[in-house]
Amino acid sequence: MTKLLPTSTSGSLPKPSWLAEPEKLWSPWKLAGEDLAQAKRDALRVTLGEQLGAGIDIVSDGEQTRQHFVTTFIEGLDGVDFEKRETVRIRNRYEASVPTVVSAVSRSRSVFVEDAKFLRAQTDAPIKWALPGPMTMIDTLYDAHYRSREKLAWEFATLLNEEAKELEAAGVDIIQFDEPAFNVFFEEVNDWGMATLERAMQGLKCQKAVHVCYGYGIKANTDWKATLGSEWRQYEMIFPAIQASGVDLISLECHNSHVPLELMELLRGKKIMVGAIDVATPKIETPEEVANTLRKALQFVDADKLYPCTNCGMTPLSRNVARGKLEALSGGAEVVRQELAG
Repeated sequence: MTKLLPTSTSGSLPKPSWLAEPEKLWSPWKLAGEDLAQAKRDALRVTLGEQLGAGIDIVSDGEQTRQHFVTTFIEGLDGVDFEKRETVRIRNRYEASVPTVVSAVSRSRSVFVEDAKFLRAQTDAPIKWALPGPMTMIDTLYDAHYRSREKLAWEFATLLNEEAKELEAAGVDIIQFDEPAFNVFFEEVNDWGMATLERAMQGLKCQKAVHVCYGYGIKANTDWKATLGSEWRQYEMIFPAIQASGVDLISLECHNSHVPLELMELLRGKKIMVGAIDVATPKIETPEEVANTLRKALQFVDADKLYPCTNCGMTPLSRNVARGKLEALSGGAEVVRQELAG
């Protein structure tokens, strides 16, 4: 994209109340069958309109067609039993009931490609589509078959690569792999996690992104953040591996966090989606607050490689708050564009 400081979101946006319960993560659908399919398409149109209306340059589906950023993709795979559930600890932070891998995983059909084609038909704007990364996928399941985190990650990487290539063919401009697990399992990231992500991206000609954040604004995440001290240096453990990889864009958390911004220097030369919107509070940033975060980031990111973004997804927020935050993101980016233009 040639526009300076193109704006985007990192992932989810609030769902309309007629599709799922608002301001709630992983809320069940309110409809079923063809009514649900139509409602998802309607929600996709709505969230696209809100992004464009707020001045967002790189749009997404807002994850309107999925309940969960990981398990909705897994639902489209074979070898995972959603009726057979086990309780596991997610990212060493909270316990959750998850489905079980019972046999070899495979992908007999595309999961999101029809949704991507529908979105592509609605707009000429650049599209970014999110997929779960291999390491985050294995951390959201109970594995009763492979009994090896690494082996299962490699299997998922192959299936993700198949899906990503079909999304690319459907007209997606940026494919983003969500890897919040990268911020927890540092040794595994460097031993094999980055390699499995490279496998998931293999052969893609579109831009490839990875999103590594500190999570949604839910209590389990905010409680964890409170234990991290005055400086959050987790990125320091993984940025060198990302720098050496084929990833084009890195989405990270900045605004209202304790991440030392100088850590972005470890990614010099890469495109950085700088999180300038705090998703853990309903308070709407001002354009000047956004602009201030971007000005600070410009000390460590070249202007032509800075992509203003949100810290994480905004599903738990109200639509009005999310809309206001998107408008602030666009407004702050425009302030800094004018400053750079002199």
